[in-house]
Amino acid sequence: MQSIPDHLSPNLKILFVGFNPSIRSSETGYHYANPSNRFWKILYEAGLTPRKMLPEENSQLLELGFGLTNIVARPTKEAVEISKDEYQIGAEKLKKKISRYQPQAVCFVGKGVYQQYSRKRQVSWGEQAEPVIPGIVEFVAPSSSGLVRMKVNEIVEIYRGLHKYL
Repeated sequence: MQSIPDHLSPNLKILFVGFNPSIRSSETGYHYANPSNRFWKILYEAGLTPRKMLPEENSQLLELGFGLTNIVARPTKEAVEISKDEYQIGAEKLKKKISRYQPQAVCFVGKGVYQQYSRKRQVSWGEQAEPVIPGIVEFVAPSSSGLVRMKVNEIVEIYRGLHKYL
């Protein structure tokens, strides 16, 4: 299986960071391509995109000032298949990407992603008080996976908190 390309550029407003690509994303080459993943719906309903975009349009997020990457590049069926070593190596690579591209905010798409990155156990939704990289806003939002049991409108409300970084 293939990893999928990051969509990064300098001066991003928000960099979205997921766990890792799904099998479907690996097959298609697009972020959040699994039909059960609600990422594109959430971005639209939160007012972050002008319409519900398709996974095939993921590179167009750069035009809106949004980037896409993952903490681990290896595709898996489920995030539980990712090893501690992969997370540790991925977190270090992610810190380098964030330092290089200097986005205004980094949105971690899932508490678990942020916990692996920051090594913090207690994490709340929204902006984090003590960022790992000083000067970079770290924002934690629920995972967009269809496996998440939160109601979509509750998830969307948390994502609306990203408007202050636009």
